[in-house]
Parts: sequence; structure tokens; C-alpha cells
Amino acid sequence: MNVCSLSTTTSIIKFNNFFTPSLNHLPSQCFHLKLDNHQSFFSKISCFSSGFVPHSATSYTAENVVEDGNLEANIQLTTTTLPNSRLRLSVEVPTAVCDYCYGRVIKEIMKKTKVPGFRPGKKVPENILINYAGKQNVQKAIIESILKRTLPHAVSSVRGEALKDSIRITTKFPDMEKTYTTLNCLRYDVIVDMAPEVKWVPENGYKDLKVVVEVDSEIDAQIACEEELKRRHKVLGVLKIVTNRGLQVGDVVVLDISATTVDEETSIIQKIPSAESKGFQFDTEDGDKVLPGLLDSIIGIQRGETRTFRFEFPESWKQEHLRGVNAEFTVECKELFYRDLPKVNDYIADKLLPGCNTIEEVKNTLLERCQELEKTAKEQAADNAILDQLSKMIEVDIPQTIFEEQGRELYGAQLLQVQANTKLNEQQLAYLTSPKAVDEYLGNQKENIINIIKQNLAVGDIFNRENLQVETEELIKEVENSIAEFKRHNQEYDEDRVKEQVQELLEGAKVLEFLREHAEIQYITK
Repeated sequence: MNVCSLSTTTSIIKFNNFFTPSLNHLPSQCFHLKLDNHQSFFSKISCFSSGFVPHSATSYTAENVVEDGNLEANIQLTTTTLPNSRLRLSVEVPTAVCDYCYGRVIKEIMKKTKVPGFRPGKKVPENILINYAGKQNVQKAIIESILKRTLPHAVSSVRGEALKDSIRITTKFPDMEKTYTTLNCLRYDVIVDMAPEVKWVPENGYKDLKVVVEVDSEIDAQIACEEELKRRHKVLGVLKIVTNRGLQVGDVVVLDISATTVDEETSIIQKIPSAESKGFQFDTEDGDKVLPGLLDSIIGIQRGETRTFRFEFPESWKQEHLRGVNAEFTVECKELFYRDLPKVNDYIADKLLPGCNTIEEVKNTLLERCQELEKTAKEQAADNAILDQLSKMIEVDIPQTIFEEQGRELYGAQLLQVQANTKLNEQQLAYLTSPKAVDEYLGNQKENIINIIKQNLAVGDIFNRENLQVETEELIKEVENSIAEFKRHNQEYDEDRVKEQVQELLEGAKVLEFLREHAEIQYITK
């Protein structure tokens, strides 16, 4: 939606028993009250020397007011549709309501304030009372009272559709003060993030998916089985020093590696620290997995010998700063070993795989395991391809609330992983948890976060459209398993949140199962 394309509707809402509801008794997702750029009157009042001490921070809220009768009032509410599934509610509170709140606040202050020169219970003239308590502070209390009484009604039209904790007052408090002072009414704007509407292009296109899934040749069960058998066989071997020849495929060589940039035009040479390595142990059977061209460049090298070769880092290289860089590598052979391997026969079967008596049994058992892994890997690859396709088939305006929540969850999971793998000091942890670090992550990962949100919204929409169900017994079992896992690791948890997350995971699994059954899936090898 274009930012300039706004739809506006105006309605008059009439309420009976206008001041009866309290924020504390209404759904929390509807009333996340944020008042910008002001300090609450109730926090300031404690600095008075008058002995005025409110019973609580909500001394003037509606629940403390005894109504003399029903008060009817008209609030003018203008609703404006904004981009990213947001609404702006422009609220105008009439003079009658403002006067009523003024009267109630004055009564509360008069009841709780001891003014020197006036006996307890004696009515204090309003001007003296206001001057004693502070005109500006009283005015702030009145405005807060008006807001707390009118906000629930103003947002009642979006109750159930507004996202949790997304409703916020955007009008600056000084602006509200100015309006109240000059016009004896109150105007303020409220921004609400709404549950986004998912539009499928084409409609119901998810029912006829055609998915091409790329799988790595390494997950092929037969190939993986052979590689695993070879790896286990190598573990049983003994490394022995090569003394009378150069490097051959199958050997293990220890190298010192350094690299510099090559610039033919400027002749400027710079070291590449990230490409340097001392005592690097290279298994020649890994081929070009480490660095393309390395193996061919060092075949025949002997202990103590140094060789150089040139290499241009491809644009797909994982380190961005090296992509497209021309480099010259220098390698020195420090040690050279060959493997003394036992013969592959039934005598080593139990060493290759405990419990097996023959090589044939080893091969069959490993093949069964690899077939299970291949099946799992293919299903995961298919699920990823399906989810990626779903995200491209929907149009949706993503509210900022959902974007930030999803982004922070992803960042939190990433931070936990970093903490698990690395012992962070207090300074590192403080930086990584700072608002600046989080905002940088949200900015850098914006596209990825949006893609994940679209996938989640698409899955949720399909679950509802197809009337899919999660069995209660299944949900209870998985929740119990998750809680048991938390307890096993002595981690705190919120049972309601655990149940919610398990519910989402099970719903997602049901949707993917449904889509796999109805999709045409083609697997191709990379």
C-alpha cells in the first residue's frame, strides 16, 4: 500500500455507564498504554510537602470512582488505515467528559490533601487547592484520568483484531495539555497494529504446488554409507612418517599456509590474515573441500619444501571481503604422513561398528542408518522448498510489532547459540544484548525475518482454511516432553508459553504433512 493512499472513516460512538470500565479489567492485548514525553502526576506528587500521599499509583483511576449516575457522552472517533496493517484512531473527547474528570480529580485531591489553615473535612476553595497541589500537576492528573477512562472505549472497535501490546498513544503529552488548556477538550491519536490479512496469489494456489527440491549428492544413502565406512576404517589406521617420496593422494600433510593479495596494476601487496594457518593438517582425501586448487598444487611436495600458487576467490566465497580477490598462496610442508590401514575383513567388523560380526553386517547396518538420514534430509529439504514457495505466493502487510517480535526471537536464539559455543565476557555480553546490537541485527536480517514471518502466516492461514486439527493427547504429550527437557537442564520456563510454542509447531507439522500429500515434488541432485 502506498503511504499516501489512506482510507478514512468517521463515526460517532455513544456509550452508557461511560466511566465504569477499568483498564485493569479489560483484555491486556487491547490496552498497552504508552504516554510519550511526560512523567506521571502520581510519581511527582510524592515530592510535595503537604502530606498528600495517594493510596496507590492508580488513586484516580475509574475503579476508585463511585458514580452518581449514568453519564452519556459522544466521542468522535476517526479511523485511518495506514501501511503495514496499522490503524490510526484519532480521538476527540468532548468538553462534558473533560469537565466530569476534572470534578472527580478535584474531589480526590480534596479528600486526600491536608491544606494548612483548613480543618480536616473542611471544603477548600478550588483555586487554593490547585495552587497548593500545583496547577500543572493537577492538570496532568486530569488528562491522565481522561485517557484512562476514554482509551478502552476508543479502541473497543478493534478489540480482538489488535495485536497484543501494540496499542499506543502517539500524541505528545504537551500537545494534549495545550489542547485541554485552550479548548477544554482533549484530542489524541492512537496507533494500533492489526492482525494482518493474508491474500493468496493465486487464490488457493497452495493446493496445487509443484516443487523442485535440490538435494546434495552427499545425502545419497549409498554414497554416504561408503563414506562413513571409509571414515571408520581410517580411524583404525596408524599415521606413519613418509621418508622417501613426495605427497600422494591418501596421505596427510601438515602445512604452514600464508597468502597475499595480487594487484598487477598497482603492485601493492597485502597480507590476508584470515587465509593464514600454522600447522594445518590436510587430509588429501578431502580433495578441494578446503581450497580449490590446493591439492593439485602440492602433489609431490616433500618435507621442508615450499610452493606457491595463485587463486582467485569466487563470488560465492563465504567471507565477503575475499570475494573476487586475487591471491598468491605460499605453502610449506612441515610433516608428511601415510596411513597404515588394516585390511577390511570380518576380523575388524566389531571395531568398525560394535555388535557386528561381519563386514556385510556393518555395510547393511550403516546403509539402513544412512537411508533414514537421507529420508529425513529429503523431507527437510522438501519442507524448506515448500515454505519458500508459500512465502512467494502470499501478499501481506506485516505490522512492525510482528516484525520486531520475530526478529528478537531469532536474535535471542542466535545469542544463546553463541553463548553455548563461546564463553562471552561481561563486556561482550553487554554489547550483544544492547539495543544497538539488536537494531543492527533487525536491519541486516530484515529480508530473512520478513520471509520467515510470511511463511508462518501462510502456514497458519492454511491450518485454518483446511480445518486441520491437533489432537489433544498429542499436544499434552509434547508439552510434557518439552517441560521435562527444561527441567533436565535446570532452565526456567513459562508453561503457557511452552504450550503455545508446541501448539504452533504441531500445527506447522500438520500443514506441511497436508502440503506434501497434495504437492508434486521433484528431487534433483546438485
